[in-house]
Amino acid sequence: MNRGLVSYRYAKALLHYTQETGRGEQVCAQAKRILMDPGSLGSFTLEPELQRLVLLLLRNGRMDIVRRVLHNFVSQYYESVGVMVAHLTTAQEVPGLAERLRPILEKQFGSRVFIGSDVDPDLLGGFKLEVGDRMLDASVRSQIEAVRRSLVVNNNRIV
Repeated sequence: MNRGLVSYRYAKALLHYTQETGRGEQVCAQAKRILMDPGSLGSFTLEPELQRLVLLLLRNGRMDIVRRVLHNFVSQYYESVGVMVAHLTTAQEVPGLAERLRPILEKQFGSRVFIGSDVDPDLLGGFKLEVGDRMLDASVRSQIEAVRRSLVVNNNRIV
């Protein structure tokens, strides 16, 4: 069976369970913490809902999808409370950029926005911003690639 579909279903079940227990926010915060720093897992006690999830995944031989399940859960949780998730990737650390973008994105999409950020030096400069299924790629790497493709196309026309 498709691992993406399976992880989506486990995440959906976890979301329904946390809605029943009223602890979605705490479970989401801990899931994000685990996703951001898997090494910190031994330094705190898992929320009861996450403990049950891990036991279920162990019992069903599905521990290979635990990260996907947590990622899907976080996305589904934010969607259920009306928050859009955005991911900002920059070529180098830019302090305060996410905070400056948040009001613009909230105005554009008409809902609260959570912005996760990442640094990828391969971008060379600029940034990539993903919000839902939309992506704005304003990186130097993509601009160089566009120029390269244009040169290849133009050179093929000459021949």
